Amino acid sequence: MIILKSRQEIEKMKIPNRLVAEVLEEVVKKVMPGIATIELDRFAESMILKRGGIPAFKGYKGYPNSLCISINEQVVHGIPSKRRFKEGDIVSIDLGIYYDGYYGDAAVTLGVGKVSPESKRLLHATQKALCIGVEKARVGNHLSDISNAIQSYIEGEGFSIVRAFVGHGIGTSLHEEPQVPNFGEPGSGPLLKSGMVLAIEPMVNMGGSDVEVLEDDWTVVTSDRSLSAHFEHTVAITDNGPEILTKLL
Repeated sequence: MIILKSRQEIEKMKIPNRLVAEVLEEVVKKVMPGIATIELDRFAESMILKRGGIPAFKGYKGYPNSLCISINEQVVHGIPSKRRFKEGDIVSIDLGIYYDGYYGDAAVTLGVGKVSPESKRLLHATQKALCIGVEKARVGNHLSDISNAIQSYIEGEGFSIVRAFVGHGIGTSLHEEPQVPNFGEPGSGPLLKSGMVLAIEPMVNMGGSDVEVLEDDWTVVTSDRSLSAHFEHTVAITDNGPEILTKLL
């Protein structure tokens, strides 16, 4: 069942989502060659707790950490470890925070030091696809209008969309209905209504769209081991258009 939020609830949701944006911004500043992913995880968790939030991912279905950090061919759900970033890596950082009854969720992918032109093109395309999808998050559109806009742009750029994992509704639960695929035909699925809050998150591969889960039961990688990028915003659908809750002012 799709849950519509009141204006008051959306105002409350702004707090955890602003915290997500603030913490992500600080975490990104620390991404450089030689830093271990577990160091970023500990830093992020400390920042979340100091702000009165709770790491949304830690303990969720047994997940052990506060961040998901996915490197190169890792698509999503990479577990922080002693692995250190290397020059030329691309790194996806996904963060969720729970605060006062509501959740926030966002992700960003960035390069470590100097990255290849093709990597830069993948990052740019994935981030732009998110913007294109958000623009379709308007009252009266169908859910699949978001999905199709993302797919059409990405495939037009010569990349592929991950189909095994999708975006989602969000609110008092980290994952709510509806699911938000990044692919599909326009004009189908639920009508978008004021009060819906969606985590829109294109996951884009440089090679094929197939993925697989590693033996840790969490880390998702591209089947052909091509690079992958992931961007995400939590977006409220309002009568005045889409409102990105995880965007810094």
